[in-house]
Amino acid sequence: MGVDFWQILMNGAVELISPTTAAYALAALGLAIHFGYTGLLNFGQAGFMAIGAYGFAISTLTFQFPVWGAVLVGVGASVVFALILGVPTLRLRADYLSIVTIAAAEILRLIFTTNTFDPVTGSANGLSGYKGSYGDPVTREGAWGFAGLNPFPKGSYGFGPWVMDEYNFFLTLVAWVIVILAALLTWQLMRSPWGRVIKGIREDEDAVRALGKNVYFYKMQSLILGGVFGTLAGMIFILPRAVVPSNYATTLTFFIYTILLLGGAATILGPVVGSIIFWVLLSIVSGFIARAQGAGWLPFLSSVQAGQLRFIIVGVVLMLLVIFRPQGIFGNKKELAFVK
Repeated sequence: MGVDFWQILMNGAVELISPTTAAYALAALGLAIHFGYTGLLNFGQAGFMAIGAYGFAISTLTFQFPVWGAVLVGVGASVVFALILGVPTLRLRADYLSIVTIAAAEILRLIFTTNTFDPVTGSANGLSGYKGSYGDPVTREGAWGFAGLNPFPKGSYGFGPWVMDEYNFFLTLVAWVIVILAALLTWQLMRSPWGRVIKGIREDEDAVRALGKNVYFYKMQSLILGGVFGTLAGMIFILPRAVVPSNYATTLTFFIYTILLLGGAATILGPVVGSIIFWVLLSIVSGFIARAQGAGWLPFLSSVQAGQLRFIIVGVVLMLLVIFRPQGIFGNKKELAFVK
């Protein structure tokens, strides 16, 4: 049995516009506001995504909230979470925020995993069934949830490798519209006086404080805004799949940081393009390794080892990129100077 390279490339092409790619792009854009523009070391973006995912799912399943209500619950919970993280840490050095955020994200994941709240959170099994229903196929009577908002009739949409059913087509469209709107909002904010203060804090917060600006207040605003982006990303992330607490481990945050640094930390297009490249590359490498092992090309690797090899290969490629272009694809070395 040989390796079908064309099919591997087609599977990789699917990730160009997948909702998962859009979710990671939005989460990375929120992290760009935190780290790239403000200089906040947030290692808990997975926590914000978990809040969005569980806030949406629990509001829908347990309280029968409509979609807009479930979204508001998730966003409101993320604002509270940002306040809990920011109030005790944003007046301190940047490394305190990184410690608190990574710990808080893990605490959230363990809370969602514990059997104590199993009737609400589903424990380790997670949650499903929150996507909704179309109701009557003609009148749409009885429609509810996100699927009930879909205006497209049943059928296949798209072309080439991007053929999908009506639900995934609607989800993909909504996901990328949200990413575009978030990117435009970020672009406008960073060109505004607020954005100039934010970037000034990144470069030298003492100088900004000397100009009479409330640095703590601006940092809090940045933390909340980027967290809301992460929360919305968490909602998009679960709409093609179930909510599983293991998806929100620290690895998720590290993936988002990889995407951010790949595209450029202090850029608008960087997180979006970085997410596309990351998932396309990961899909192609994963497909090649799986088929190569099936063809007997990798007899020295077990199936578990082959599954991990994809991350090693992608990691080496990203290491080379960081070495030869540390500012990312769209970044510049001047914007990278604050990291040193």
